[in-house]
Amino acid sequence: MAADVVMPQMGESIFEGTITKWLKKPGDKIERDEPLFEISTDKVDAEIPSPSAGVLKEIKVGEGQTVPINTVVAVIDAAGSAAAAPAPAPVSVPAKTEAPKAAPAAAAPAPAPKPTIVPPPAAQPAVMAPAASTAKEGTRVHSSPLVRRMAKEHGIDLTTVPGTGSGGRISKQDIEAVISGGASAPAAYEAPAPAAPARTAPPPPVAPAPVAGGGGPAGHGTQYIPSLQLGVPRERLYFGNYEVEPLSTMRMKIAEHMVASKHVSPHVYSVDEIDMTKIATLRAKSKDEFEKSYGTKLTFMPFFVKAVVAGLRAYPTLNASLDGTNVVRHKEINIGIAVALDWGLIVPVVKSADEKNILGIQRTMNDLAERARSKKLRPEEVQEGTFSITNPGVFGGLFGLPVISQPNVGILGLGAIEKRPVVINDSIAIRSMCYVTLSYDHRVVDGAVAHQFLHKVKETLENWSEPLV
Repeated sequence: MAADVVMPQMGESIFEGTITKWLKKPGDKIERDEPLFEISTDKVDAEIPSPSAGVLKEIKVGEGQTVPINTVVAVIDAAGSAAAAPAPAPVSVPAKTEAPKAAPAAAAPAPAPKPTIVPPPAAQPAVMAPAASTAKEGTRVHSSPLVRRMAKEHGIDLTTVPGTGSGGRISKQDIEAVISGGASAPAAYEAPAPAAPARTAPPPPVAPAPVAGGGGPAGHGTQYIPSLQLGVPRERLYFGNYEVEPLSTMRMKIAEHMVASKHVSPHVYSVDEIDMTKIATLRAKSKDEFEKSYGTKLTFMPFFVKAVVAGLRAYPTLNASLDGTNVVRHKEINIGIAVALDWGLIVPVVKSADEKNILGIQRTMNDLAERARSKKLRPEEVQEGTFSITNPGVFGGLFGLPVISQPNVGILGLGAIEKRPVVINDSIAIRSMCYVTLSYDHRVVDGAVAHQFLHKVKETLENWSEPLV
């Protein structure tokens, strides 16, 4: 008996996923709930377990391909009788994964002729702007970053593309059908250009800043800029000896989110210095007993989380999001903690941080970080953050100027804690000092509030009085 393996829905707002790695190959035996493949979505990277035991009979969607939720990506022979059957593969692979080979066939469906294709080279920059403004005027385009990137590269107005996905969402298959139906637009980007005018032709399509459509706090509708080297002629990117490595799915999403954040939020930065001597002494005295009693290491981060909670209680303007012209003040205090991965960065969220003590925060952080590194986070565990903390100091950085994690209006960057000579009561003393940087959205937060918040964080840490448990 055969069992279908489908692309799972990893959250309410997620309609497709990219298969990044198959952990089994056709013919391999697999147990129920054993990791079968890895996916990447707008929210998380995750391992997907096998829905049943048996033999992996067929892989229908290859690595690097993006498909809608509920698409059959593989077949498992639950009886474990047969190895993979290669012959049916070309027939069973969805059109979405066969796009490069089946381009002529993809143009056949009726919806393909309807979208408006941007005219070739000369008119392209002039026509791209209306597409962005159409989205601004209230037309909500449901699509993934991949689809928006493909549309921008080929000069396609997504508001004219009929979506066949869930809720009218424009899928990769829809955009490929449009491209194959008359994609002469990219010729301006790829045409050989011995003369100077042709050499300078590529920059215009990528020069405009990304447009954050919809006006919502999550930045839906943000268009990904294919080249982050804005205004740099392509011939200046390729010279001498070099290697070209495509961005991973996660790096593309990080790039998109960071560009969107800098475009949407006017960043302002405030820096302060905190005397961490009292905390460092307490931690040094308690860490061995703490680990022995509770089975987890005691780090500096939960102290910073508690101090941030105190700051957000005193100055709730920083515990907010901006929705168009409305400021959303959150009642919950959910702190996102940036976690560095070997393949990127993710920000899992400590929910209700104001209700947890040091032990509770430490355990929650350790659990989230461990599952982030093993690709076992759930989408809801990286959502609904109201403020973020990042810690470049753990890698030796003196301090950094972090980019705001949307839709927050603030993020705290922590520098290295190191001993320095400071003046205490007109005397020089050696103290454990730490620079902290607050990046904040000046549309919502003024400098006075930002510095008052930092002072509250500083005061809490320098005069620490709370028990650890």
